[in-house]
Amino acid sequence: MDRPSQIIECEGFVLRRWRAQRDFDQAFTLIEESREHLSPWMPWVARHDEQSTRDFLARAEEKWAGGEVFTYAVVKDGTPAGMCQAYRWGDPSGWRLGYWLHPAAAGQGIATRATAALVAEMFALPHVAYLEITHDLANTASGAVPRRLGFTEVRREPAPPPAPPSGRGIDVVWRLDRPAPPAP
Repeated sequence: MDRPSQIIECEGFVLRRWRAQRDFDQAFTLIEESREHLSPWMPWVARHDEQSTRDFLARAEEKWAGGEVFTYAVVKDGTPAGMCQAYRWGDPSGWRLGYWLHPAAAGQGIATRATAALVAEMFALPHVAYLEITHDLANTASGAVPRRLGFTEVRREPAPPPAPPSGRGIDVVWRLDRPAPPAP
């Protein structure tokens, strides 16, 4: 297996691969309704419009096909409640994970459970040696997810520009190594 599953079942929701042709309306609405919630931490939200959503979905299709990025809608009760993804970063055996939720879905453990499911799915791939999660130092809510999942903080580094409006411009990098196989 060289790709994760396109649908990952979780407790109370599902992770479903975004599809460019069918998911525009849902993706656009999700981002629009989350704009105020996301804007302190994600500078791209300020430039969000219909075309950026179309471009995002087209890139998601292209990068999935190329094995570079695996982007999922977090779908609860049939409606997207957020996004999560795994993407190549630097070392080919390491991947980074990202996640965000609609404000109505925040605080319910969904980000943690979605990320845990994506961690399990990525470690099922033979070429993944470790996973990383980064977040701005000031974004303590995002930092709670890797902490809950057993990631270890490995470094702090300058964030690539543009820095998030509410951020400090310092990324906290967390890492989780592939679990060792059970002893025979």
